[in-house]
Amino acid sequence: MEFFSHKTKINFMGARKVTAVFSILVSLASIIVLCINGLHLGLDFTGGTEYKLSYPQAADLSQMRVQLSNAHFPQAVVQAFGDTHTVLVRLGEAGDLTQEALTTQIKEALPDAQLMSVEYIGPQVGKELFINGALALLVALLGTAVYIALRFEYRFAVSAVVSLIHDPLIILGVFSLFHIEFDLIALASVLTVIGYSLNDTVVVFDRVRENFRKMRTLTPVEIVNASVNETLSRTLMTSFLTMLAVLALFFVGGNVVHGFSIAMIIGIVIGTYSSIYVAGALALALGLSRQDLIPPPKTAYDERP
Repeated sequence: MEFFSHKTKINFMGARKVTAVFSILVSLASIIVLCINGLHLGLDFTGGTEYKLSYPQAADLSQMRVQLSNAHFPQAVVQAFGDTHTVLVRLGEAGDLTQEALTTQIKEALPDAQLMSVEYIGPQVGKELFINGALALLVALLGTAVYIALRFEYRFAVSAVVSLIHDPLIILGVFSLFHIEFDLIALASVLTVIGYSLNDTVVVFDRVRENFRKMRTLTPVEIVNASVNETLSRTLMTSFLTMLAVLALFFVGGNVVHGFSIAMIIGIVIGTYSSIYVAGALALALGLSRQDLIPPPKTAYDERP
C-alpha cells in the first residue's frame, strides 16, 4: 500500500541548510527552556503519596479536585483508574505531616470515598528512578551508535546519534515550556520515540547504501534525495497510522497516558523530520561518499595466496 500514487521527486536536500539552522535554533531554545524551567517531575521522581480510593457510585473527579483544594491540597492529581468507581489521588511531599496525619486529612476531605490502598514513594527512591531513567536514555543512544557504525559507516552512526538526541531534546523542551508532568510513563514514551525515529533512519540509510551501488552516475546529494523520495511513501504511511492510534490515546485515554500521548505526537512529527533533515543531511555534511559504502575492487595482488 502506497501513500502516493506516483514516485515523488522532491528536492529535500536543497533545503538542508535552512533546516539545519531551524534544528539548531529549536534545540538551543529547548536547552534554554530546560535550564530556566527544568522539568515538572511527577511523583515517580520526586516522591510522594498515592491513594487508591473507591466510590459506591461513579466518582465526580471535578468535585474531588474542589474538595481537595479546599482541604489545602491544590496540587493533588486526581484521575480515574480502571473504572468510574475507582480513583487515584497523588500528592507531593507532605512536609512535616506524618503519613497517618496526611491519610486522616484525605479521608476528611473525601468522606464518601473508601480507602483501598496507600503507596508512599520516598524522595531517595524517586532520585534513583530519575538517574536510572537517564542511564536508560544514555545506553539507548550508545547502543544505537554501535549498531549503526557496525551495520553502515561511522558517518551514519554520528548522524543517527545526533538525530536521536535532537528528538528527545525537543520533546523535553515542550514538556518544560508548558509545565507538563514528566513521569515514568512519559520517560517510556521518550524511549519509544528513540526506537521509532531509529527505525525511520535505518530505512533511509539502508536505501542510501543500496542506491550508492545502483546509481553510479549520481552525486551523493542526488542519491540521498532519491533514497528519501523512494522511502517517503512508507515513512508517511507508518507515521499516519501510528498518529491515529496515538491521537485516540490522547483524546480518550485519560490522564494516565496524557503525557505519553503528547510525547508520542511530538515524537512522530519530529522523528519523521529528523530522519530526513538531520540524519541524512548531517551524513552529507560529514563528507559521505561512494567510497565509504562500496569496498574497492580486489586487485591481482590482493588475490594472490
